[in-house]
Amino acid sequence: MDRNTILAIVLTVIIITVSMVIQTNNQMAATDAAASSTAVNSTTSQADSSQKIWGDRVVSTDAAEDKQFIYSTDFFDVTFDTKGASINALELKAYKDGDKNVDVVFNPEGMNNAFLLYLGNEIGNPVDSSFSYQISGNKVVFTGHFLDTSTSTEFTIRKIFEFRPSDYLINVSVEMDPEINFNGYTYTLAYEPQVGPEFEKMDSKSNYEYRRFYLMAPNDNGKLKKTMPNVSSKYTYSNDIEWVSMTGKYFSVVAVPQADYDLTLTQSSSESLSQVNGMYFSRVASDDKGVDTIYFYCGPQLKQYLGDYYAASSNEWGIKGLNLEDAMDSSSWLTWLENILKWCLEMLFKIIPNYGVDIIILTLVIKVILYPLQKKSMASTAKMSAMGPQMEELKEKYKDNPEKLNQATAALYKEAGVSPLGGCLPMLVQFPIFIALYGLLNKHFELRGAMFIPGWIPDLSIPDTVLTLGFDIPFLGNALHLLPIIYTVSMIYSMKITQAPGSAPQQGSMKFMTYGMPIVFFFVLYNAPSGLLVYWTVQNFLSIIQQIFTNNKKKADDNDPVKQAQRKKEQDAKKVPKAVLEYQEKLRKQSEQNKGAKK
Repeated sequence: MDRNTILAIVLTVIIITVSMVIQTNNQMAATDAAASSTAVNSTTSQADSSQKIWGDRVVSTDAAEDKQFIYSTDFFDVTFDTKGASINALELKAYKDGDKNVDVVFNPEGMNNAFLLYLGNEIGNPVDSSFSYQISGNKVVFTGHFLDTSTSTEFTIRKIFEFRPSDYLINVSVEMDPEINFNGYTYTLAYEPQVGPEFEKMDSKSNYEYRRFYLMAPNDNGKLKKTMPNVSSKYTYSNDIEWVSMTGKYFSVVAVPQADYDLTLTQSSSESLSQVNGMYFSRVASDDKGVDTIYFYCGPQLKQYLGDYYAASSNEWGIKGLNLEDAMDSSSWLTWLENILKWCLEMLFKIIPNYGVDIIILTLVIKVILYPLQKKSMASTAKMSAMGPQMEELKEKYKDNPEKLNQATAALYKEAGVSPLGGCLPMLVQFPIFIALYGLLNKHFELRGAMFIPGWIPDLSIPDTVLTLGFDIPFLGNALHLLPIIYTVSMIYSMKITQAPGSAPQQGSMKFMTYGMPIVFFFVLYNAPSGLLVYWTVQNFLSIIQQIFTNNKKKADDNDPVKQAQRKKEQDAKKVPKAVLEYQEKLRKQSEQNKGAKK
């Protein structure tokens, strides 16, 4: 296999690796009626009035009833739980997860609800006693009464959830009256459930199904900088922050603190989940008494919503100066190119409303645009291959003198008008496009639920599943995906028809590249989104068609007597290029002069 083909394969590996390791006002009367109709009156029951909620020191003095009720806005169906004054479900009305609405709060059995409180900064024992509640316009107000037995101090905790009819931002406020100091902190507000939609398995290192933390905070120079904290188990941050987010591929929970909190991020595992994340905001005890607020954006990773909080006139809260669009998961330096390709894809969708067909057309258009570069690369590779006999002569002649071999090789390249990088540079120009397309098709929001072929590829954002087995296949799971198989076969065939005949020592390496590398990609891309695999597979088929055309043209030229004679004449004339002869003559004269000087 020639060097440029091997380099192309290596670059493809880099593309996949980088991409996986380099890439989300007033409440309307009708809303009040809906909320009130689903909420049960806050009656009391004979709960244990001495329930301990913080060691032996604090007990609940309320006897409120444990129950759940639903509060609705234009965007949300919120299932509240009086136990802990928390949220059990936060469903987005505009987005589906199968036949259900997407639930941003993904808390399988045994996991905590969202927005539970802890006293102090200890996060092992939540305040899960039942609160009484009241719905007032845009607000759901929870109230709980407690007793600090160590000082016989009674105190009240109020937790207020405030909404706007058509906004994904929620205002969560907490008031403790009077404030109690628990080892330097008053309370900790937590968001512990995983961000939906629901999933069965997730690898924290995967680029196809993941949850990540992003933090926007001042750097050492005082400028805001977005970072991705390394949360191997626990991460703490005590300085001021602009926002922190728990982000999936398509949906995010972004917290914007409005008070002095210490931040703790955690990542762990449970019996039912491979990754469990948590965000904890610990309120530092102080003499300033009042209501503390944290805004939470709970919704899709779409700029049309996240970008609404920069100007006060763009959102129902009147908030300004929040650059929440920076919380979107992106490919950083190639975001601009992703946006261009996204625009092209969306324009195609307006003409042909099928994203699978649009991906094929976009791939074809890019292939045509890049064809001159690919043609130049192929021509350079062909010239390099044709110089094989001369290169072998030089290697034999200067096998004991690497320096002279390099000089003679450079002269040969110059005489033939060939650059060693001629076959590489075009591929390097294509590299950013491949990376940007990978990032776009891996997480483009509009591909969620986008059908390509009914019965086979109903959703371009997930793998195609043609059969679910009753057992697991090692490294693959129990789902049989057809697209990765088609992709692998097309890649093997594409490499077989493009490879050049090699010498005997190269055969082992060539076979590995032809068969081993596609098999590696098969496992890497097995659980990739269908949209991404459609792109890679179509790319392979277009390369096959192009190579078949090139091979047939070369075969026709080889069988043309006139072209054969002309080619032989050119080869004989260039058997030893003039530049090489002149260089050899120069070396001979220098050698004779050196001998004469010694005599």
